[in-house]
Amino acid sequence: MLNTISSEQTLDAIIVGAGLSGMYQLHTLRDQLGLRVKVLEAAEGVGGTWHHNRYPGARCDSESHSYMFYFSPELVQSWEWTERYPQQPEILRYMNHVADFLKLRPDMVFNTRVASAQFDEPHNLWRVITSEGQVWQAKYLITAVGCLSSANVPAIKGLDSFQGQWVHTSAWPKEGVDLRGKRVGVVGTGSTGIQAIPVIAEQAGHLTVFQRTANYSIPARNAPLSDDFKRHVKQNANEIRALMQETPNAHCFRIKQRSALEVSDEERQAIYQAAWDKGGLQFRATFDDLLRDKEANDTAAIFIKHKIQQVVQDPEVAALLSDIDHPFAAKRPPIDSHYFETFNRDNVHLVDIRHHPIECIDANGIQTTQAHYPLDVIVFATGFDAMTGSLLRMNISGRDGLALNDAWHAGPRTYLGLQVPGFPNMFTITGPGSPSVLCNLPPQIEQHVNWITDCIAHLQTHGIKQMEADAAASDDWVQQVNDAANATLLPQVRHSWYLGANVPGKPRVFMPYAGGFARYRGICDEVAAQGYRGFHLRT
Repeated sequence: MLNTISSEQTLDAIIVGAGLSGMYQLHTLRDQLGLRVKVLEAAEGVGGTWHHNRYPGARCDSESHSYMFYFSPELVQSWEWTERYPQQPEILRYMNHVADFLKLRPDMVFNTRVASAQFDEPHNLWRVITSEGQVWQAKYLITAVGCLSSANVPAIKGLDSFQGQWVHTSAWPKEGVDLRGKRVGVVGTGSTGIQAIPVIAEQAGHLTVFQRTANYSIPARNAPLSDDFKRHVKQNANEIRALMQETPNAHCFRIKQRSALEVSDEERQAIYQAAWDKGGLQFRATFDDLLRDKEANDTAAIFIKHKIQQVVQDPEVAALLSDIDHPFAAKRPPIDSHYFETFNRDNVHLVDIRHHPIECIDANGIQTTQAHYPLDVIVFATGFDAMTGSLLRMNISGRDGLALNDAWHAGPRTYLGLQVPGFPNMFTITGPGSPSVLCNLPPQIEQHVNWITDCIAHLQTHGIKQMEADAAASDDWVQQVNDAANATLLPQVRHSWYLGANVPGKPRVFMPYAGGFARYRGICDEVAAQGYRGFHLRT
């Protein structure tokens, strides 16, 4: 097989995925280290999750000035956001701008889906086979496939019989879906549903929302950015970058070092009200014990539930929307644009499928244990097979033919979220075991890519043929990930996708590292400074 591969397809590194991670990794390996590198991307363009997630209302929940690269001062100066929370089209424009600014497209291969990736130990190469049968090979394989890119479509009986149109939010057609005047059902009220439902309600003739799990949400208070703020970002880029690197969630704000239980009821109420009025994720930064102490968390939960009951006019609907069964921010904490207000519309109906589950879908709509709901369009806002799904579907096999699916049969096992034992010279960006989805991603992507790039430079300089995570070090890291999670309220959520609980049959393992981005950066730097402690380096 080696003889059938052209010299153009024999590389130093193969990167899978052309989102933010893949683009920056291509830049560092190609332009800083001078390696021969290609990015393989299944879609027809850059963007990763922002290429596919074009559903109505799709928007970033990190503030725009934090959702960008800061590694290049020139790149920072070359771009301006228009809104506090940018919509999907603007984010995709930014990503195309990055690709053009860094001249990345000549080394990206689009419309190319990875069917399998196999480690060829005798030749010390990763051999990647595409769905079209094309073969690529390289010493290093770097997965940049994203944390939220493998759609989770629920296996509901009768879906194939539905005579209308159904669509998952992460596969929204480019031409859109005509919802005007139609009976639309949205299944799911996580962060995606919370973004999509207000916009869909404005378009649909009638909207039925099927809610299993009620959710907290904070108003985004989105608005255009002022010229003064745009200048501030460009003039203070270094300080903004430094702040994001120092904070637990890699955002541009610090968590207040105070307990929710150490202030008076009146002061706490005023603090929450000010944060509610300001909007956005900073609400969770009002006190530093909201995710550690259930009693402290209850104060925030009660405040938000009361706000829901104030906003929603129908007491029964308000009760369903505020019947939340988990601590605040223990699941991904959404922010919204008029989500709860949407349930005051005459054309919106809320269905409780926790107590009246969906039995089946038939030709004309959805049947619950209580009633039948005729529909023309069904929208599944049911999330993703998060963090592991995109990796497992690539059919990766490492040393001695070990399949990643088998290596992770009891849940993902990595060292620092960067490598997997048994898979030499394979690196994962923002994979399980890293802070990943608990953080604002661009700063974390910069950290991951810079670490991997420095590591590969070290391997190249010292003639090291293989780098592989040690099994014992990986086991210890998995324990550290569990310990970090157990120091918070995060594992208490029964249906959290952080645990894989949204995917039937998926192992229940807490996947992201909850110890904070700054602490994680320090650990990674220390490992590198100690000669890559916990990795086997083979010459």
